[in-house]
Amino acid sequence: MPRPVVFDLFHTLVHGADDERDRVVGEMALMVGVDPAALVAAYHATWRDRLVRWNAAETVRILAERLGGSPTDEQVTRAAAHRLALAHRVLGRVPPATLDVLDALRERGHRLALISNATSETAEAWADGPLARRFDIAVFSCAVGLAKPDPAIYRTAAQRLGVAPADCVYVGDGADGELAGAAAVGMTVLRTTEHQDTDPGWIGPVIADLRDLPARLAESAPVPSAIE
Repeated sequence: MPRPVVFDLFHTLVHGADDERDRVVGEMALMVGVDPAALVAAYHATWRDRLVRWNAAETVRILAERLGGSPTDEQVTRAAAHRLALAHRVLGRVPPATLDVLDALRERGHRLALISNATSETAEAWADGPLARRFDIAVFSCAVGLAKPDPAIYRTAAQRLGVAPADCVYVGDGADGELAGAAAVGMTVLRTTEHQDTDPGWIGPVIADLRDLPARLAESAPVPSAIE
């Protein structure tokens, strides 16, 4: 039986759009009456809180108030919606070749899972994008209160798939120490550099083009062990 494949999202399946994210946060700052550069810096400084604790509206209100602003509910709602619109755009830009790879893996019997260090707007926009229907499960840090490389988030994905972590192949660019985290729970790790060479110090197999993944997976296919 083909092995389940667990994917990272940003810089693995879609480009992270980091520059666009900063631009959008700067625009949000103007909506809530604070300095754009200061809000961008605050977003970067609080990334862990945003991944596991705050939703988009809470983030806007908390950070704006820290910067001396007093945004109204309408301003906060507008700024949060602006951030959600960005998530929809980013998740809609999946390269056609990537979708073809995912379809090919599913046709070969691979179950697909996603583990993403993502803020609430990404999780909210996920269902409307072209990736969602191709995945059996999706685990977002904002939904489970855990972020990579915490071993528990990998185990959560494996449990939802009904297999042991060691039965899974993990594919990611390497941000946030995700590759070491996956390896620590026994997953086979493949680093991808198609969108970004994030973790060049990682010692292990590298995939420069995601289209090479099906062939790499075909090299070995142990039978997953079902979890009772």
